[in-house]
Amino acid sequence: MTTPHRDTLAPAPPHPLGAPATSLPDTPPVRALGLPRLTAGFDDAERLGRTAHLLAHGSLPALTHSGLATLAEDITLRGRGGAGFPFVRKLEAVARQVRRTGTPPAVVVNGCEGEPACRKDTVLLCRAPHLVLDGALLAAEALGARTLVVGVTKDTAEASLRAAMAERGLKERRRGRALRARLVRLPERFVSGEASALIRAADGGPPLPPGRRTRAAEAGLGGAPTLVSNTETFAQLAVAARLGARHYAATGTAEEPGTLLLTVSGAVPSPTVVEAPSGVPLGYILQSCAADPSPTGVLVGGYHGAWLDAASAYEAVVTRDALAARGGALGAGAVLPLPADACPLGETLRVAHWLAAESAGQCGPCRLGLPSLAGALAGTLAGGREALEAVRQAAQGVRGRGACKHPDGSARFVLSALTAFTDDLAAHVLGGGCGRETIGVLPLSAPEADGTRDGQGAGGRLAVDWTLCEGHGLCAGLLPEAVRLDGDGYPVVADAPLPGRLRTRAQRAVRRCPALALRLEDR
Repeated sequence: MTTPHRDTLAPAPPHPLGAPATSLPDTPPVRALGLPRLTAGFDDAERLGRTAHLLAHGSLPALTHSGLATLAEDITLRGRGGAGFPFVRKLEAVARQVRRTGTPPAVVVNGCEGEPACRKDTVLLCRAPHLVLDGALLAAEALGARTLVVGVTKDTAEASLRAAMAERGLKERRRGRALRARLVRLPERFVSGEASALIRAADGGPPLPPGRRTRAAEAGLGGAPTLVSNTETFAQLAVAARLGARHYAATGTAEEPGTLLLTVSGAVPSPTVVEAPSGVPLGYILQSCAADPSPTGVLVGGYHGAWLDAASAYEAVVTRDALAARGGALGAGAVLPLPADACPLGETLRVAHWLAAESAGQCGPCRLGLPSLAGALAGTLAGGREALEAVRQAAQGVRGRGACKHPDGSARFVLSALTAFTDDLAAHVLGGGCGRETIGVLPLSAPEADGTRDGQGAGGRLAVDWTLCEGHGLCAGLLPEAVRLDGDGYPVVADAPLPGRLRTRAQRAVRRCPALALRLEDR
């Protein structure tokens, strides 16, 4: 298959495919495979203001609730933030609750892209903010919503959205307007992307998922029925409203029509956001981004997604169902090929430690279970069948036992590595190792210059002086999130920076170590 493509913006300076990763830029280069839809106009402007937006996309038609619901159903629109929930079901659930209670609804745009490997939503917010607002306003008008909230985590996205809202006259104070609109800024953390965390923050609470799961469609923002969806989802809605269902479905597959956005990073010369029709071979997308032609494997869906071995990845096409059939996931649209000289289990372990540190720290199975999962995986890399079984037990122990889906997604990510890289796993379990290094090619959030990130900054690293340690085990009791005991009662500490929230307790564990063997190093 030959598909035309185009590039927008100057590409980032290339780096070796196996080089250690740094944080992705907010707006990496954009490439469209085929005719652009979401990225229309990007050739002509770095950011589409109101006038440029209308020139690129045309005016937005008005749709009734029934018209919008029919459109969303006809194009099989699903959420593009990870879970893939049918948009029409969310829309209808809110409408039913409004009819039942008479409470005016709210619309919330989730632009909190907390995953380090994703930039597609940030690109839309920074470069096509009016397209996102079009979709949100379309839904708000159809539902009769009185409040619109957009959640973001990045300075660039916030600046772009504020400018776009000002261009449209959208303000927090109504002053005769039917709709009140405001922007909510959340810390750049993984759990900020949880819809419940965004709603809680918009209501003035902490930006964390609440302890009790509630349905936003029934009682969301301020207790009102709330339609929450992802940035790309609203942008897709705006495109479909202009094209109509039949023309929208002229590209992509019959089951999942239209285009989709992917963030491709890892073993590529530079990170790229790609707009492609659904059903395009994953191998073609990787080739178009000059990815390593012989990767060890490909991570699809991001850090709550799943690994595919190289053969499966190059045989897959990019649809939600096709990837799931091969054990993958479309998830948040991140695609990360791994270079041939990188240890896939070591790279997985590095991210597993990061995911454990990104826990909100509220739920015991997540707060304690994710460090245990990472620790068990570290034990597997060191060799031993017992450690392998411990990984599976730790993953089972966190599933379905958190206030959000962070423990479930993290467990799925780790377990997929055991399935995708069986030869490497066997080499490690038998004790010899795979002979490849952990390069650090998968991007993780970088701390700020002062060593902190949104109040959750680096808490240092624990280290043990083995000439002094006597295996008292007190440190594991004081800091179970970061220390576990091996079969002989000696501490096993994570080879990863501690989250800032644990620093005080880590210092207490250091002070109370009877043998003075535990240290906290700022490195």
